[in-house]
Amino acid sequence: MGEVTTIGLDIAKSVFQVHGVDADGQVVLRQRLTRARVLPFFRKQPACRVGIEACATAHHWARELLTLGHDVRLMPPAYVKPYVKRQKNDAADAEAICEAVGRPTMRFVPVKTVEQQSVMMLHRVRLMLTRQRTQVGNAIRAHLAELGIVAPVGRKGLASLLAIIADETDARLPAAMRCCLAMLAEQLQLLSVQIQENDRAIRETIRTSEVARRLMAIPGVGPLLASALVASIADPATFKSGRNLAAWIGLVPKQNSSGGKERLGSISKQGNRYLRQLLVVGALAVIRQAQRYGSKRAWLIGLMGRRATRVAAVALANKTARMAWAIMTSGESYREPKAATA
Repeated sequence: MGEVTTIGLDIAKSVFQVHGVDADGQVVLRQRLTRARVLPFFRKQPACRVGIEACATAHHWARELLTLGHDVRLMPPAYVKPYVKRQKNDAADAEAICEAVGRPTMRFVPVKTVEQQSVMMLHRVRLMLTRQRTQVGNAIRAHLAELGIVAPVGRKGLASLLAIIADETDARLPAAMRCCLAMLAEQLQLLSVQIQENDRAIRETIRTSEVARRLMAIPGVGPLLASALVASIADPATFKSGRNLAAWIGLVPKQNSSGGKERLGSISKQGNRYLRQLLVVGALAVIRQAQRYGSKRAWLIGLMGRRATRVAAVALANKTARMAWAIMTSGESYREPKAATA
């Protein structure tokens, strides 16, 4: 048996599985490791290619192994799954990873830095807090609706309900219910304060990123989306074109083509759900002001005349993603399109 050239590493919380092969593809080692033994094991190994599925803690282990001189490749789990033989277990997964990382057409995930992961943590926490705020607000509405107290949709309607809860002279609320609703109102206020602090921290990250400031010049791209794009896309050059980036986000039609006949459906909704959500929301904001731009947005106004608003928003989000890729890879700034001539 020769020297190990390729290793498949199946990571987990406590138990790790290693599968190594030599240059001829012959199995050299199969070993199970505890978490404390992973780094000492790879310190003893000669520099080789290490494949890891891009799942939880994958970027941390990739950075650790890169410092030891190994060539680490992260792969989407969906691309590794076809190489699993028969039953699924740790040894079979490590063997599949080792097989997949050696494929010449395999697509890899760039390793994120600690700073990029820190920014994305701000976004994930903000998303969780906004969902909790919506949940608490809906709970307040539902409990008061049981007493026949209903408010209009929106923040103003919720504010009127909070005023009723705070008014101890309002006889419509029993004491026990008022006590419980006061807890929810206090929690709602705390969530709003935390979201504001989170937004402030995200805006601070924009000031240190020249790329993010250039992205904000694109219509429909605000601080939140610009920060998320910079933090999510570790290396824009990984994508060969803006279309590839849009496909990675999930803003391209789903294909079911065969026999030379193209069949395109709705968007695939694969890829990065968070970026897709922000891009579509930003596109809807641009659509609301589309008439202001006049001839500069003639294609968008024409599309809105032929298609539903949501369809036009997805098309604009796709275009925004492509422009973002062009700006991130070329180093240029956004240029407003010229007015269309008659």
